[in-house]
Amino acid sequence: MQQLSPDDIRGSFINATKGEAGRVPLPGLHEVIWEEREYLGWRDQQSPQRGYLVHWVGDEPVGLMLRASEFSLNPGIAAMCSWCRITRRSDEITLFSAPRAGQAGRDGNTIGTYVCDDLACSHMIRLLPPATPLQDPHELLAARIDGLVTRVQGFTAELMKTA
Repeated sequence: MQQLSPDDIRGSFINATKGEAGRVPLPGLHEVIWEEREYLGWRDQQSPQRGYLVHWVGDEPVGLMLRASEFSLNPGIAAMCSWCRITRRSDEITLFSAPRAGQAGRDGNTIGTYVCDDLACSHMIRLLPPATPLQDPHELLAARIDGLVTRVQGFTAELMKTA
């Protein structure tokens, strides 16, 4: 992922007003290892139901404001993140919804998906099994990266639809 500046992030949100984007609390950008990220995702420490995600679509950063459901999955079961496709404990997967871009979002139209609660899919896909004769970890990582990018961009494309 290409590095993002605070101005890049604040100007990238497709489903927020300029005022809302200006109030987004930014993560510690100096701590980000950009080459190990497919997107920048973080939760709001002051308002835990809010989450944010910024990724590149072509040459443009695209930001999404997300809202975590206040309800959780049944405890004691496994659940799969729809973006990274990693299975985790049910309390580590959350339903996030996001208002659509433009008038559709202002009218209350949203879409949602089950995602890693900490928005750490980029980290999760890098936890690889040991190499075996049947599976090369580098090929597995490349496939996971491609899948994650495709699914996040697909979610973004759905948010950008106006009807």
